[in-house]
Amino acid sequence: MTMTDPIADMLTRIRNGIQVRRKSVDMPTSRVKSLIALTMKEEGYLSDVEVVDEGGPRSTLRLHLKYDRDGNSSLQEVVRISKPGCRVYRDAANVPIVRRGLGTTIITTSKGIMSGRKARELGVGGEVICTLF
Repeated sequence: MTMTDPIADMLTRIRNGIQVRRKSVDMPTSRVKSLIALTMKEEGYLSDVEVVDEGGPRSTLRLHLKYDRDGNSSLQEVVRISKPGCRVYRDAANVPIVRRGLGTTIITTSKGIMSGRKARELGVGGEVICTLF
């Protein structure tokens, strides 16, 4: 079956994994998903990202979720902004600021996938993929 929005599927797997307190979530890998996951790790929302090759035709992307000592996740909210039916683009000055700077925006630019903070520093805009808090 063909998936129309693999990024939304990735974010939903993360959301569901957090709700049931899983240590990690697995999904089919792709270059874009790997770059989004690495950005989430750089921003402190994931503890580790690895590509697992189990000998099959496709490799698996394994995201290790991050929790504090009390068992609370570092991710409270994951929202997909740009969708296949309605793409959302912003220039560098108008990249969304999530919860007055406490959250993060992930944006895809001509210089790669990065956080909204880094995109503002570099002065580049692009497609707003999702927001994290």
